[in-house]
Amino acid sequence: MGGKQTGGLGPLDGYVGGFRAALMGLGYARGSAYGLSRVLAHLSRWLGEHELGGQDLTADIVTEFLQVRRTAGCGQWLSLRGVAPVLEYLRDVGVAPVWSPDVAGTPAEELLASYEIYLVRERGLAASSLYHYLRVARVFILAHCGPARPMLEDLTAAEVGEFVLVACQARGVASAKQFVKAVRALLRYLHLVGVTQAALTGAVLSPVSRPGSSLPRSIDRAQVRGLLNSCDRRTVVGRRDFAVLLLQLRLGLRAGEVAALRLRDFDWRRGEVLVRGKGNREERLPVPVDVGEAVADWLCQGRRRCSDSHVFTTMRAPTRGLTRSAVSAVVGRAAQRAGMSELTAHRLRHTAATDMLRSGASLREVGQVLRHASLLSTTIYAKVDHAALSAVARSWPGGAR
Repeated sequence: MGGKQTGGLGPLDGYVGGFRAALMGLGYARGSAYGLSRVLAHLSRWLGEHELGGQDLTADIVTEFLQVRRTAGCGQWLSLRGVAPVLEYLRDVGVAPVWSPDVAGTPAEELLASYEIYLVRERGLAASSLYHYLRVARVFILAHCGPARPMLEDLTAAEVGEFVLVACQARGVASAKQFVKAVRALLRYLHLVGVTQAALTGAVLSPVSRPGSSLPRSIDRAQVRGLLNSCDRRTVVGRRDFAVLLLQLRLGLRAGEVAALRLRDFDWRRGEVLVRGKGNREERLPVPVDVGEAVADWLCQGRRRCSDSHVFTTMRAPTRGLTRSAVSAVVGRAAQRAGMSELTAHRLRHTAATDMLRSGASLREVGQVLRHASLLSTTIYAKVDHAALSAVARSWPGGAR
């Protein structure tokens, strides 16, 4: 499989049919699927002519092949981005090696490429986590790999601490914690491969926040209406975005939980939805009528047929499930259309909780909908409602309140 050969057929010919079928399943148009499969066939022939196999598909080899296509007068799929679906498929089936298409030959880029391979093969990170870790790693490495220091052997704890301090000043606590986590992962890798002599993870201090020290930020009902009305439900994108927003506003789903929803998770007969939350917890929630109608409208009148089982999918091929960051982007774009300031997906969760409290729900009921493991996590919402706050306040000794 993928080995070298010298016969008339290329080493990858056996994968052309499967590749074409995979593209069709991802929602590619027939013309694009057949065009890209012809690129794979061309690549296979070219590898055979040069006595190469799939495992030889390094960045340099692919670049050389693309130059051959340009010289031959091919009009399409002439860049690394253009042939990315071919390379991704070959990696998925274990034929081609993993490498970063951004490698430019500099020590910094080579280090980033090797770190990406480590995160994929050894850590098994999901795509969203991989993107975040690599983005932080790029900022860190490029900040310490100038002309005067092509590598990181002399990196000190003081330099690490100063970098993290500066980078986290403009971040919220949650964002800073994620940033620190990614920096520590990179530092462990640098020590593991011998780039740094000392383990510098101790130089990265964790951001501290006091539980309950801040009020949950929600949006008012006029802003909620503006957000939902910004979705043009006559369009496919509008139907999808409306359903995404409504799930967060009515059920308090996190962005990642919306992204993780599968078609089989909706029990339409019982009017329930299975939600996969933190800690791999799975819980069923009742689906409000308006939410069910919005999701059904998207599924019946908007979602393209594809092999992906996610409820919410991308609009362009390859048709895949939305990521957590994509769901957050839906919220951001809707806020922009509605003329609102920057809005995060988590504020919609706060809004759902606040609306339930002000409509008469108890803290325990709110906690059940939000799927909090402890009522203590829910009591922060009592701050926004004096009636709810008085219900949980303890009596002052002597009878005074």
